[in-house]
Amino acid sequence: MSTYKATLMNETAVKMALVRIAHEIIEKNRGCENLCLVGIKRRGIPLAEIIAENIYNITGEKPLCGSVDVTFYRDDLTKIYENPAIGDSVPDFDINGKIVVLVDDVLFTGRTARAAMEAVIRLGRPSRIQLVVLVDRGHRELPIRGDYIGKNIPTSRSEHIEVKIPPYDDKTAVELYG
Repeated sequence: MSTYKATLMNETAVKMALVRIAHEIIEKNRGCENLCLVGIKRRGIPLAEIIAENIYNITGEKPLCGSVDVTFYRDDLTKIYENPAIGDSVPDFDINGKIVVLVDDVLFTGRTARAAMEAVIRLGRPSRIQLVVLVDRGHRELPIRGDYIGKNIPTSRSEHIEVKIPPYDDKTAVELYG
């Protein structure tokens, strides 16, 4: 069992990172036309909703926001689940020709991001796919990087990062365990 080591980002730091990311998304895409955010289940969903709200507060336009469950698309599926079930992987909007911004809490090996890209591509043909991660902790196993990163936090393989965010948690923070 791992033990708590430190709070790496408090609620204020998380909120500031998400506002900065919203500004970066707007700048890189020259606005939010044709933009949609897709949160990766679980904690990527509320992060995507917060970023969409931040974009609205900045531009007056709210991008489409949906979610994707990548459980079925993971390449390590048999190691995790004996009898996997297909989850909800359909945003309630058409992604064809859109700039799809995937949102996740932590980028580690890159396997979740790869699975999310596969799920999105099975739904249609976006013009681009970009990746937002609140925390990049290193240790990539695939050539995947975040386009927008809240904070780079190098860790050892024995440590892990937990993003705490409502509605799944009673606070907003990024914590280190080891």
